Amino acid sequence: MSTRPSRLFHNMNAKIASVPMVLTAMVVFLGGSIWTVVYSFTDSKLLPREKWVGLDQYERLWGTNRWLVSIENLAIYGVLSLIFSLVIGFVLAALMDQKIRFEDVFRTIFLYPFALSFIVTGLVWQWLLNPDFGVQNVIRGIGFESFTFDPLYDADLAIYGILFAGLWQGTGLVMCLMLAGLRGIDEDIWKAARVDGIPAWKTYLFIVIPMMRPVFITTLVIITAGIVKLYDLVVAQTGGGPGIATEVPAKYVYDMMFQAQNLGQGFAASTMMLVSVIIILIPWAYLEFGGKRRG
Repeated sequence: MSTRPSRLFHNMNAKIASVPMVLTAMVVFLGGSIWTVVYSFTDSKLLPREKWVGLDQYERLWGTNRWLVSIENLAIYGVLSLIFSLVIGFVLAALMDQKIRFEDVFRTIFLYPFALSFIVTGLVWQWLLNPDFGVQNVIRGIGFESFTFDPLYDADLAIYGILFAGLWQGTGLVMCLMLAGLRGIDEDIWKAARVDGIPAWKTYLFIVIPMMRPVFITTLVIITAGIVKLYDLVVAQTGGGPGIATEVPAKYVYDMMFQAQNLGQGFAASTMMLVSVIIILIPWAYLEFGGKRRG
């Protein structure tokens, strides 16, 4: 019985210092989320108002083609971004881990795009993919007159043009995270694998990658957060076009709330984004922490 009070008052200064942060999180994040969910059941327009309409906003949301297209685009971008970011980032990190010359220079080059804002990245790739003076114009200028590369002007390919820009900016960070994980692997493991004659790819696949599980989880969380809040890259690069070909949920929310002046619809879309995050987060948290607790 005497140990419980002592644990309660252990590191009291740190606990007191964290109170403002906890209160801020409770009021701003939790309170704001609850407020958004509650007013998603209202007919709020320019200003919030307590005119309850039940599930009308959600029925309208899921009956809107623009919202359905935005969900499809986010799914395509999200799945491909996760796969290619992890694969390319890990391969680059594995190459960097070979103690190559000028490693610091290459690491800086690969990480530099992450220092840029998404607005800058979107504008740069808008120029690069412009058929009049971008990649297509350069290739045609060296003799390949029939070469065509204008994904941002093709409704079926525009989302992949945004994917190029996202990978260019974010892969360097993934590489650095993976490289830090690889540098934490004990050198004796590599020596034992070489003595046993295990091929390098099997060593990575069956030994190294399982040992880097915490690094992969951290990387997945960072990438997923960037996917869900994808907005400024789309606005800078395509503005959601051509048509609504590159519409994403975050842009839909912004347009509903600040351009269409339909807060109720924007709150409903925000709530659906929150629900999607929770659906992903709860199973992951259960598998990650529930298993440890049972063990």
